[in-house]
Amino acid sequence: MKERIAIVPGSFDPITKGHLDIINKAAQSYDRVYVAVMINPKKEYMFSIEERERIAKACIDENKNVSVISSDGWLWELARDLGACAIVKGYRNDKDLVYEQEMAKFNSEHYPQAETILLKSDEELINVSSTLVRERLAAKLPIDDIVPEKAINIINELK
Repeated sequence: MKERIAIVPGSFDPITKGHLDIINKAAQSYDRVYVAVMINPKKEYMFSIEERERIAKACIDENKNVSVISSDGWLWELARDLGACAIVKGYRNDKDLVYEQEMAKFNSEHYPQAETILLKSDEELINVSSTLVRERLAAKLPIDDIVPEKAINIINELK
């Protein structure tokens, strides 16, 4: 039987408890999951690609079927190259959902073999975002309620 491979893509600047929830759900449904730290040249990041990968790797170390990779190309190309059957994304609200549906359509047009699976964030994580984490970090406010402990240790080391 062919291995079922999924990609959970994102900027992960930095990874949050919301991201981890989606990753864990994907890990339960697929044989292999790639957390793809993506590079968008139009975005400015707080953490470098290497730092974002390091933080993500620390948070998923208990999931034996999950690996962290990075990519600066198109998501559909990465899905094709990895032989993925699914792209798993989370959404928090209607605005996120509309955006993710547009991206899903684009990826499907280029690589229909990878179905986009959209998972609604758990209610207690609905307001969690990397933007909120960066805002709190800039204001020197606590992030322990929205960022995994293993990520906080590395973030404190880096900042």
